[in-house]
Amino acid sequence: MKFIDDATITVDAGKGGNGCCSFLREKFVPRGGPDGGNGGRGGSVFLVGQTGLNTLADFRHTRRFRAEAGVAGKGRNRTGKSGEDLEIQVPLGTVVWEADTEEKIGEVTEEGQRLEVARGGQGGVGNARFKSSTNQAPRRTIPGTPGDSRELKLELQVLADVGLLGQPNAGKSTFLRAVSQARPKVADYPFTTLYPNLGVVRVGSHQSFVIADIPGLIEGAAAGVGLGVQFLKHLNRTRILLHLVDVAPLDPGADPVADARSLVKELAAFSDDLANRERWLVLNKIDMLADEDRESRCQAVIDGLDWTGPVHKISALKGEACNKLTGNLMLRIEALNEMNQELAELDDVNNDSVELNNEAALNEEKNDD
Repeated sequence: MKFIDDATITVDAGKGGNGCCSFLREKFVPRGGPDGGNGGRGGSVFLVGQTGLNTLADFRHTRRFRAEAGVAGKGRNRTGKSGEDLEIQVPLGTVVWEADTEEKIGEVTEEGQRLEVARGGQGGVGNARFKSSTNQAPRRTIPGTPGDSRELKLELQVLADVGLLGQPNAGKSTFLRAVSQARPKVADYPFTTLYPNLGVVRVGSHQSFVIADIPGLIEGAAAGVGLGVQFLKHLNRTRILLHLVDVAPLDPGADPVADARSLVKELAAFSDDLANRERWLVLNKIDMLADEDRESRCQAVIDGLDWTGPVHKISALKGEACNKLTGNLMLRIEALNEMNQELAELDDVNNDSVELNNEAALNEEKNDD
């Protein structure tokens, strides 16, 4: 199935049911009075996270979604039935924007998460609610209000722990095939990968992480050249970037250092946050180098980039040193998880302290009074 990572849809929440104007008429109740019931609430529209989806392709043809309207009130003080809410399944990582104002509404990142994008109208009021000592037979009602109607822009940003970054033919797809069960297309020409691929890397028992392979980037990608910004955004959610560099390019005039530097510039042009993301240098295709040249060629790239971060030398095609790389990635991801957990616990403690201080201050004020 073709990968679709953005779509525009229109959502209409249900209208609230009208209030009823009715009077009780029974054989032995000559003055029954008003008994018109209220209208039901209109159904709302929700986007719901679904793990089994990885594309917005379902919205290519179905672009309008309507929730059920509320039912009008009835006599004998019967309230109309509320309209059913409409739930639209979307893949995790979907960001929702208001199409007209480009205001961000929210994002769906967890299984079963419900994001309200259009609220149903309020039910109307029946005439029974307007009865008073001075108005024994009111004929006034209030109609139901219309539900929200919105044009939404959906944008999918894949959720992954690790993102692969590199020039076309750097070996990203080959690496993904080597370390996971994902089977992206691999060929000996540029731009073989035309859409992001996700793979789960299993390191040990209950130890795994998700890695994303995006299409190769070239100079000018942040301005839309090639596949450009369309796929750069998929790196936004990754926690670690693996910068794959081909140390044995087929083109004799190719310069791995210049190519790597141009890619770093594209990251900075697209997003400062992305440019400052933790990034590891992965020197790929070392199997294409003679044993005596391997170390010197790799060191030349490291020195040319003034690189001081983590470096891994691998052959994705032969699987050489790939397990060591994924093992180190797993350790780093677990360390990041522990750091995030500690920060979350610290925030909870700080929030509790603030609440206790506020409560103490209120008690002091009461004692002073």
